[in-house]
Amino acid sequence: MSLPEPRDSSGPYRICVVCLGNICRSPMAEKILITDLARAGLADRVEVDSAGTGDWHIGADMDPRAASTLRKYGYPTGHVARQFSPSWFAERDLVLAMDTDNLDDLVRLAPDAESRERIRLFRSFAPGAGPNPEVPDPYYGGDDGFVAVLTMIEAASKGLTGELAPLFGP
Repeated sequence: MSLPEPRDSSGPYRICVVCLGNICRSPMAEKILITDLARAGLADRVEVDSAGTGDWHIGADMDPRAASTLRKYGYPTGHVARQFSPSWFAERDLVLAMDTDNLDDLVRLAPDAESRERIRLFRSFAPGAGPNPEVPDPYYGGDDGFVAVLTMIEAASKGLTGELAPLFGP
């Protein structure tokens, strides 16, 4: 499945990563993807943000375990949780769901077929992710779950960065 074309070819390619509460997986993916894009020289060409489908963590910091895991592996951690708004589809080129429940929620929120065509599973960009490319929610588990999620996100982020690079030429 190819990347959706930019909505505005004169501006940055805009990506939103979405999970359930926007305190664990999606902010981790946002920070890792931003870091990979900067390393690839695409920081000024691609904008990344994140959100949750639910509203119960709006305004909260990142989960302390997610932040600790990111810091341990050298990633930034500043974050304030927010909820995805259907109006954002008009402003985003690609909307990345962390699991199939998030994907289903986003499909229901999408105002039209073009918006639905811009939704993908984040981990589908990871080489060898398999037939069910989800990033599981580590919230109810221990620290090892956050490390496992970080590893999955890093693989998907590198794959996505590799697919984005050709959009902007050599």
